[in-house]
Amino acid sequence: MARLFLAVWPPEDVVDHLTTLHRKDQRGVRFVPPDTWHVTLRFLGEADPGAVDDALTGFVPEPTTVRLGPAVDVLAERALVVPASGLDPVATEVAERTRHVGEPPRRRFVGHLTLARLKPFAHMPRVLGALVDLEFELDEVALVQSRLHPDGARYETIASWPVG
Repeated sequence: MARLFLAVWPPEDVVDHLTTLHRKDQRGVRFVPPDTWHVTLRFLGEADPGAVDDALTGFVPEPTTVRLGPAVDVLAERALVVPASGLDPVATEVAERTRHVGEPPRRRFVGHLTLARLKPFAHMPRVLGALVDLEFELDEVALVQSRLHPDGARYETIASWPVG
């Protein structure tokens, strides 16, 4: 068993552009390292990678354009995010195919890329509301293993399904 999720990694040019956003450290705000930025399609929690692979046998993601923006926002009062659209059909198919693997799927997919996590007492960072207008073509869906460490999670892609 491993801590797993299915995700989309943005391409390097998109990551490079997002790193230009103001990300100054401040009390109660932990910015996520750019090399771990992703859009989670489905969090599985503790699950067997083989069961995920079996559930996604024959899965070929449809080509789609992922759009990031229009602005940095707050999600559930605890995460500073860039909204991501264009992945709803892929997320729905992934959730349906893996519904019996790991934790139950969330009822509704909310596409986003997390820039920072906020403590309840934190003041909102200056980057909140910054305009973002980026897009990229989906090239694959990745199965990612997350290993928790004191200084943050470490991610490793252990399987992927390329766009057909």
